[in-house]
Amino acid sequence: MMRNYLAPSLRAILGLLDFQDIEEVRVRLNRPLMVKTRRTFLCVSPEGQPCAPRDSYFVSRDDLDRTLQIITKNSWYAWEQQIQGGYLTLPGGHRVGIGGQAVFADGNLKTIKNVSSLNFRQAKEIPGTADSLIGQVVGPHSSGVLSTIIVSPPGCGKTTLLRDLARQVANRGFQVTIIDERSEIAASHLGIPQLDVGFQTDVLDGYDKETGVHHALRGLCPDVVITDEIGHEHDAWILGELARSGVKVVATCHGNSLEQIKTKGWAKQSLGVFELMVILSRRQGPGTIEAVLRLGRHS
Repeated sequence: MMRNYLAPSLRAILGLLDFQDIEEVRVRLNRPLMVKTRRTFLCVSPEGQPCAPRDSYFVSRDDLDRTLQIITKNSWYAWEQQIQGGYLTLPGGHRVGIGGQAVFADGNLKTIKNVSSLNFRQAKEIPGTADSLIGQVVGPHSSGVLSTIIVSPPGCGKTTLLRDLARQVANRGFQVTIIDERSEIAASHLGIPQLDVGFQTDVLDGYDKETGVHHALRGLCPDVVITDEIGHEHDAWILGELARSGVKVVATCHGNSLEQIKTKGWAKQSLGVFELMVILSRRQGPGTIEAVLRLGRHS
C-alpha cells in the first residue's frame, strides 16, 4: 500500500482515517498534512480526523526525511534518473511527486535537494472503464483499430481510460506498444508494469515519444501505439511517422472541445491522423464521456 512508504508517524495518523477513497497524500514541510479524496482536499488532525487547517498535524523535517529514506532505501543517487523527472514510482505503480530546490549541471536538471514537499498519488486501475467505448475503437470481430484521441481538462480520467483501452485492445489480438514517458499508464517499477495493460502489450518505460516510436517501429512491430499527453508541435512529426508506417495510435491531449484542439500547433498538421475523438469531463465524476466524434480528413 502507498501508506507503507510514509514515515511511521504519518502512517499511524493516516491509519486512523475512516474512509477508503484517498487518491493523494500531501506531505509539505511545516504545513498541514492533507489528503485528497474523489470529492475534495482535507486537512488531517493528529488524531487522524478531517479538520480545519489550524488544527492539522504539521509535517516536520523528520517526517519528510524518514519518508524519503523509506522510499529510496537510503540510496538517493540510485533514484537520480527518476528524480530528474520530478517523481518516484513505487511498487504497485504509486507515484511520489517531489518539490524542492533544483540542482543544474551543464544546463540540465541533475537532482533535487532540500526537499520540501511530497505528493503521493494512489495508482488505481479500473478494469471496464473502456467498456462503453471499445466497440467504437475496435471494429466488429476485431477487424481493425481506429486511431483515437482522448481529450479533456486535467483530472478527468484520460489516463485511466487510456490504460483500459490498452488492455482491451491488446486482449482482442492486437500487438500494442505503450510509450510511457512518465510511467503513468503502466506504472512500471524497475521496468515491470504494475498495472494490467494487456497480455500482448510491450511497455517502453521512460522513453520520450520520438525515441519510443523509433524503437517500437524497428523492433516491436506494433499494430497500435499508445501514448499520453500529445501537445508539442514536434508530436506532429511523431504522429505522421506512425501513420506512414501503417500503425494506429491511441493518445490523450489536454482540451475540452474539437474546436479548441484544432488551434493547437500539432493538430494543424496531424489531427487527420486520428479517426475518432473522445471528449471527457468530470460532470458526473471523472471519466464522464461527453462526446464521441468521428473525424474525417478535413475535421
